[in-house]
Amino acid sequence: MLTHYLVLAFLLFSIGAFGVLTRRNAIAILMAIELMLNASNIALVTFSRLHGNLGGQLFAFFTITITVAEVAVGLAIVVLIYRLRKTVNADEMDFLKG
Repeated sequence: MLTHYLVLAFLLFSIGAFGVLTRRNAIAILMAIELMLNASNIALVTFSRLHGNLGGQLFAFFTITITVAEVAVGLAIVVLIYRLRKTVNADEMDFLKG
């Protein structure tokens, strides 16, 4: 039964990695990063359950709370860039270059 969760985590992480590498929209990239982080949380909880210790579940809980803050900051940055550039295309976000 635990292998099913690990396969699910692998598939979610693969879909997220594919999304990060192929998407141009900054919001879609943030969503793909979310998928990757959720996949790692599933793997953490699975291994925690396998070994019978709560350390992995506690770490996954803290990871989820940090991820929420990361998403809030990331979306705020994307909204600010949209207000300045009128686009959220990742290829056009080069204004930080020297």
